Amino acid sequence: MEISKTSKAKLVASGVIPFAFLVIMIAYIFGPGADLLGLGVALPEITIEKVDFVGPEIVVTVRNTGPIPVEVVMADVNDRIQPAAIEPDRFLERFESATVRIPFDWNVAEPYIVGLTVGDGTRFEKEIAAAAPALVPNIELASFFAVIGTYVGIIPVMIGLLWLPFIKRISKNKYHFFLALTAGLLLFLGIDSIEEALEVSKESLAGSFNPVLLVATVTVLSFLGLYYSAEKLTKRAESSKMTKPVAIGLMIAIGIGLHNFGEGLAIGAAIGLGSIAFSTFLIVGFALHNTTEGIAIAAPLSRGKLMVGKLAALGMIAGAPAIFGAWVGGFVYSPFTSVVFLSVGAGAIFQVIVIILKWIREEGDRNLSSAAVASGFAVGMVVMYLTSILI
Repeated sequence: MEISKTSKAKLVASGVIPFAFLVIMIAYIFGPGADLLGLGVALPEITIEKVDFVGPEIVVTVRNTGPIPVEVVMADVNDRIQPAAIEPDRFLERFESATVRIPFDWNVAEPYIVGLTVGDGTRFEKEIAAAAPALVPNIELASFFAVIGTYVGIIPVMIGLLWLPFIKRISKNKYHFFLALTAGLLLFLGIDSIEEALEVSKESLAGSFNPVLLVATVTVLSFLGLYYSAEKLTKRAESSKMTKPVAIGLMIAIGIGLHNFGEGLAIGAAIGLGSIAFSTFLIVGFALHNTTEGIAIAAPLSRGKLMVGKLAALGMIAGAPAIFGAWVGGFVYSPFTSVVFLSVGAGAIFQVIVIILKWIREEGDRNLSSAAVASGFAVGMVVMYLTSILI
């Protein structure tokens, strides 16, 4: 018994001691050893995350994204110094944010360059292509976003689900074609989510957040977490009232829902910034693009019993998040949360693709090399690409 306790203590010590040395080394590098290593001069850096035009004011959200504390000492608009109030105060620790209120009689649709200067004289600026009044949350505007989200998310998915009776009557090879088509559609959506996340991070997220690594990390973590959850869900389906097709359809709906939440964020933010011509053509383009998402849910469900109620519920899970995304994007937009949500959506979609491919293998196509699978995958991506051109 004593021997066992001694061995366990040695095991713990052998794991802890190297970690302790690592902590001591890092503490030395950033403490007493900083001068010896010559780490150079730390430069201030702030990021202007958001500029709102509210009444007779320009409201700037700024964050200290540099390695040292900074003091915001001056604000200017179009290179002219302006008085400003800073809340809660002008001193910002690392990653702390503040609101800068600049009294200014701005004009709608005019371009502005807003600048902030910190204590050492370094100036940071953000260019606004066309000023637009900030959105004020109210029932009328929330209803408008709900209608837009319904047009873009719910209705197209429900229309896509109407292909279910057709898919139920086709042969096994054609069924594999539609499953592969689903995987192709989703792969395009996953890539599209990552592209949108990188675009948002490039335009509005500070470099200190390591945007590319943030996108990669969140995508991989969401993939692993949802893949684990999906495996548990499909195993439980065997011993519960939920059939395997419904379990897979549910995972597909969740993945698409996360993607549509990201689309809603983009729509709400674009309306808030006044940077999008929100025309009928744009709504039709989104609707056509998202109709294919209904096919993605319908394909696995076609081998189970037709349940209209569950089908409608899955359609709502996939489409309704576009409404919530539009609310969040329009009223409380944040580039960091947008990047995170889009990356989570990408990870969710990739895990659904893996589940669909595993299902095709279980259905008999062990190598995933049949003409039906290859052509279905290719057609799915081409369809999504062609519909994306309309947006």
